[in-house]
Amino acid sequence: MLREFDLLNYAIDWPELVHAVIAIGVSLAIAALVHRLVFSVACRLADRTETPVDGLVLERLRSPTRWAATAIALAMAAEVDAWAAWIWSSVGSLAVPALLGWIAYSLVKAFAAALEYRAEISTNIAAARSRRTRIAILSRTATFLVVFLTVGLVLFQLPGVKQVGATLLASAGLAALAVGAAAQPALKSLIAGLQMAITEPLRLGDMVVIDGHTGRVEDIRMSFVVVRMWDERAAIVPTSRFLDNTFENWSRASELLTGPVYLHLDPAAEVGPIRAEFERFLAEQPAWDGRTGKLLMTEARAGSVELRMAVSAATISDLFELRAAVREHMLDWLRRAQPAALLHSSVTTGSS
Repeated sequence: MLREFDLLNYAIDWPELVHAVIAIGVSLAIAALVHRLVFSVACRLADRTETPVDGLVLERLRSPTRWAATAIALAMAAEVDAWAAWIWSSVGSLAVPALLGWIAYSLVKAFAAALEYRAEISTNIAAARSRRTRIAILSRTATFLVVFLTVGLVLFQLPGVKQVGATLLASAGLAALAVGAAAQPALKSLIAGLQMAITEPLRLGDMVVIDGHTGRVEDIRMSFVVVRMWDERAAIVPTSRFLDNTFENWSRASELLTGPVYLHLDPAAEVGPIRAEFERFLAEQPAWDGRTGKLLMTEARAGSVELRMAVSAATISDLFELRAAVREHMLDWLRRAQPAALLHSSVTTGSS
């Protein structure tokens, strides 16, 4: 195939070569001018819009459309010049599918960025998470399909690959079984990712508990989900586990949660003053959202009683800090106001 590009195999006709250079140069200049003019007008129109979404799309499309204009210019020159036609016949079969794939890839990324921007400015946190999750999964799926089809179209323009394809078609039955068996994990991950995007059992930013790991969903891929825990460790969980197993999602609809704080006290403890102090302290906390604030005796045993203080907050992080503050204050208050209510255990060690 490379012999076609060896100039020593050809008798160069200099007038024709000059004509080809002029034809190609004029075509490229016109294409560059038209591309620059079109994008200049488009950018001016995009600047007048209220959001930068149009600008994001144009920036993603600037490079692939410039090269597409170059390819169109070369194809136009090939209509009037034999040398240009020879060059275009050599590279056109590879350039066309590659450029179409590049444009499709840029469109997917551009629209994903535009939708991501709209999700970020949304005031509805739950809806924004839902939209971001679908954007992430569907854009990756579309990107994979575009790249796969583009590479396939480019490769099948090569004579050697065509021969391999013909050989495979001769044994299509065995080839289908082999490819199906090899691609089963990839297809399973692809289907799991699409199912995750459609059903949305979890979304980006959700607080989940699975396999003993508690953390925020940081990223959702086709084959795995990244859960970032409070100590900044990352748990890599297969996507199929969220579809095949039970897990907890603490922020499925919203982050409004109620959490308990337990106190195990002596049966002689006076519950009334404890409840009054709990309600007084809770009312002063800015993290409390006012939905839930109750103290109940949930257990009474021979040597102890259990008091459950239920509190609520608008976010999961606020709830965690509120529970810690209530626990610390109530124990400190009990040490000062009702020291007899605290349980004391003695540890004795025998001498050997």
